[in-house]
Amino acid sequence: MSNYALVAIIIVYLAVLFYIAFLAEKKKQSKWVNNPYVYTLSLAVYCSAWTYYGSIGIAANTGVNFLPIYLGPIIAAPLWIVVLRKIIRISKQHKISSIADFISLRYGNNRFLGALVTVVCLFATLPYISLQLKAVSETFEIISDDTSYISTTVIDDSTFYVALLLAIFATFLVLKIPMLLKNTKV
Repeated sequence: MSNYALVAIIIVYLAVLFYIAFLAEKKKQSKWVNNPYVYTLSLAVYCSAWTYYGSIGIAANTGVNFLPIYLGPIIAAPLWIVVLRKIIRISKQHKISSIADFISLRYGNNRFLGALVTVVCLFATLPYISLQLKAVSETFEIISDDTSYISTTVIDDSTFYVALLLAIFATFLVLKIPMLLKNTKV
């Protein structure tokens, strides 16, 4: 498949996702949006590209040894509901929108602790994001049948464009957050 066709398919796919999100935002009280089955299916985000490649590789090499990756969250899910309700209640009560603010509040509104949590979260997510970018980039190269070509510049590297697309997506999401917080019922 050519790179242009693949990029066109990705753009159409993202446009459809944004359109579905727009419709869901428009009809918040609809049974389609406030449906436990839809929520359950949205939890499939747990299976990211990293897990997809890792689980397939582990299952191919060792058989059922990949199951603990999934059994832990399945066992913890009922307990997580209780903890999540508490977190949501406290977050709504104090109008908290980040993990750093939440932990800082729980320990006396310590600004240093909030900054420390932010830095730890940043350093914890950077390797994960880089692995995601690598997995998406390699998948793009496999699908486009471009595995023999080694890019020598940033402009030739598909990872650069994936990161750029994610940055644009994150920018749109960040611009929407004030509207989301404004509409939050406390």
